[in-house]
Amino acid sequence: MSGQPVARTAEGFVEGRRRGEHAVFRGIPYAQPPVGPLRFQAPVPVEGWGGTRRATEFGPVVPQAGPTAESSVGNDWLTLNVSSPALGAAGLPVLVWIHGGAYIAGASSDPMYDPAALTGAGLVVVSVNYRVAAEGFALVEGAPANRGFLDQIAALEWVQRNIAAFGGDPDRVTVAGQSAGAGSIAALLTMERARGLFHRAIVHSVPGSLSTRALAEEVAAVLAGRVGSVPDAEALSGTDPLRLAGALTALGAELPGRRERWGRLSKLGVAVCPVLDGVVLTESPWSALAGGRTGGTELLVGHTRDEFRLFSVMMGRLGTFTEDEADTALELFAPAPGGAGAYRDAFPQATPEELLELVYSDALFRMPSLQLAQANRAAGGTSFLFELQLAAPASGGVLGACHSLDVPLAFGTLDSPAGRHFFGDRPPPEVSAVSRELRRGWVRFATTGDPGWPAHGPARQLTRVLDIESKTSPYPEAASHRIWERFHPAPFDLR
Repeated sequence: MSGQPVARTAEGFVEGRRRGEHAVFRGIPYAQPPVGPLRFQAPVPVEGWGGTRRATEFGPVVPQAGPTAESSVGNDWLTLNVSSPALGAAGLPVLVWIHGGAYIAGASSDPMYDPAALTGAGLVVVSVNYRVAAEGFALVEGAPANRGFLDQIAALEWVQRNIAAFGGDPDRVTVAGQSAGAGSIAALLTMERARGLFHRAIVHSVPGSLSTRALAEEVAAVLAGRVGSVPDAEALSGTDPLRLAGALTALGAELPGRRERWGRLSKLGVAVCPVLDGVVLTESPWSALAGGRTGGTELLVGHTRDEFRLFSVMMGRLGTFTEDEADTALELFAPAPGGAGAYRDAFPQATPEELLELVYSDALFRMPSLQLAQANRAAGGTSFLFELQLAAPASGGVLGACHSLDVPLAFGTLDSPAGRHFFGDRPPPEVSAVSRELRRGWVRFATTGDPGWPAHGPARQLTRVLDIESKTSPYPEAASHRIWERFHPAPFDLR
C-alpha cells in the first residue's frame, strides 16, 4: 500500500495524495473527453476503470481565448478536483467551485483557488473544469447551446453520486462562483436539469452577459468563417481546438469595429457568452426568478465597489477616458429610456471617467448581482448581500476595490500570484481581517445557510460592507439602484 488516500467512486477507485491532514484528489474525470465524435456535444458519462486510478495532477485546460488564455497538453478537459478534511467522516458540508474567466478562459488549477484554508475549516471542496470559449459557448448547428453549463451539471451529478466517498454530504452541497462562474450559477438556479443537485449558492460579481440567439448565430458564422468553415458541429469538428480558440481571441480584439451591428457586445472584448437558446436556457435568471417560474434558494451574493477598475488598468486606459467615451458607455449600457440622463443627474460631480466606470460597473456586475438577490427573494428564497469596499493596497491603490479582489480574500490565498498582485508580499492586517471574515461567512453559509449578517430585505436592504472597519448598513449603491430598479439585465442583441 502506498499510504496515500484512496476513495471508491461509482466509476472506480482513485488514489490522491496527502496534504498535511487533508486528502487531495486531482484530475478525476466526470465525463468523457469531448473530442472526436463527442466534440461540441453534451457531456457523455465517463466509462469506469479497473484497478486504482492515480488522481494527483490537475486535468488539462480546455483551449481558451483572450489575452490571458492558457493551454496544456491533453484533451481530457472534463475533470474535477476534491479536497477533503477527512475521508472517513460522514456528512461534511460540500462546496463546489465554478471558476470565472468571462466564459472564454479560466481553470480550476489557478493557485488563487487553492482550497486548503476552506478545507481546513471543515468543508469538502470540489473544483471543476468545464468547456469555455468556442468549445463551451459558441452557438453551433447540430450541437446543444451552452455546453459549458451542461458540463457543470454533469459535474454536479458526479458529486451526487460520489461525494459521500470523500466525507461529503450530497444533501448539503453549496455551489460557489465568481464572475462567469457566478453567471453560470445564476443560470443553473433556473434550469430544470440542475434541480436538486445543490442546495445553496454563493455568487460574486454576477455578470449580466447573455446573448439572443440571433446575435449568437451571427457571431458563430463570423467565427467559423475565420477558420474557413461554417458554424456546424460536423464541419467545425475537424478544426484544431487551439486554432479555433485563437480565432476567437482575434475576433474579440476586432469587436469595437462591429458596434453598429453587435451593439453592447462590441464593447466587451469577448465575442461569445451564454445564449438564450430556448432549450438549455429558456429565459434570463432574473426574469425566471422574479416571475415565479422557478423557486428561490439560500443565496449569498456579493460584488465589489469598483468592479470596472480592473479592466481600466488592464487596458492601460486608467485616467484617459474621454467625454465621448463616457457618452458611448451611457448610450449603450445605461437602462433606456432616460438612463444616461439619470446617471448625470444622480452623479452631477462625476468626471467622464467616473461616469464611464460607474455605468460599466453597474451594468456588467453590480446591478445584475443586486437584482439576482432581489429576484431570489421574490421567488421565496433568502438572500444575503455584501459589497467589498476594501481597496487593493498594491499598485499604489489605483485598483481600488476592483473585480476579482474578493476571490483570494475568500479562499485565503493572499500569497498566490493574484493575491500578491492585489495585496503585496506582506498584506496589511486589515486585509487579513477582511479575508478571515469573508471566508468565515462562506463556511458558515455552506454549513448553516447564514453567513453571519442579516438577510437582505425590501425595507432596509441590509448589506454587509467589507472594509478596514466592516459594517452592516443599507445598500451603499442606492443611487445606482434607483436608476436600475425597473430594469433587469437585457440580453445582448443585434442592433
